[in-house]
Amino acid sequence: MKKFSTVESIPAYLPIVNIDTDMIIPKQFLKTIKRTGLGKNLFYELRYDNKGNIISDFVLNKEPYKNSKILIAGKNFGCGSSREHAPWALIDFGITCVISSSYADIFYNNCFKNGILPITINDDQVKEISNYAIRKEKIFVNLKDQKIIFGNKEIIFELDEFKKKCLIEGLDDIALSLEKSEKISEYESKLKIEKPWIFND
Repeated sequence: MKKFSTVESIPAYLPIVNIDTDMIIPKQFLKTIKRTGLGKNLFYELRYDNKGNIISDFVLNKEPYKNSKILIAGKNFGCGSSREHAPWALIDFGITCVISSSYADIFYNNCFKNGILPITINDDQVKEISNYAIRKEKIFVNLKDQKIIFGNKEIIFELDEFKKKCLIEGLDDIALSLEKSEKISEYESKLKIEKPWIFND
């Protein structure tokens, strides 16, 4: 997982509440276990018509938002099923930070496991920042200081320290386990002495 420190981008604004994981990445694209290649199908039913043609007025199909690294979304973002393909699709598209006033718990936690920073701020702050998307102006996110900087203003956001550490150091579940590999090896060595029959073929 890539380390996360800062991101600067013109944000894309998607003011729809209750965007579920099926809207983020529809079920027909869940057959793969690869984390790459899903970006082209992100928000598939919003980005393409029934014939697979691009819907030109959808925000992520327009310049400069098709290159946005930051998504500003409506409340309860990521609700619905627990599919991890949702953050995979976002990050494969290039979005590494989502800003909303609320998230579904499973989606929120999956973001941290996949290198995405989900920022929670209140509705008024979301509305204020969305003006920068409309005006096509960049905003800056600093994870270490937990700040969103826009114009001459800034917003401090709250974040769990452990989740913050994982993003900054690029630690997913596998990497967290590998950090304890020495203790795991010690335990296995001890177990071979105390219960050798477990290791018999």
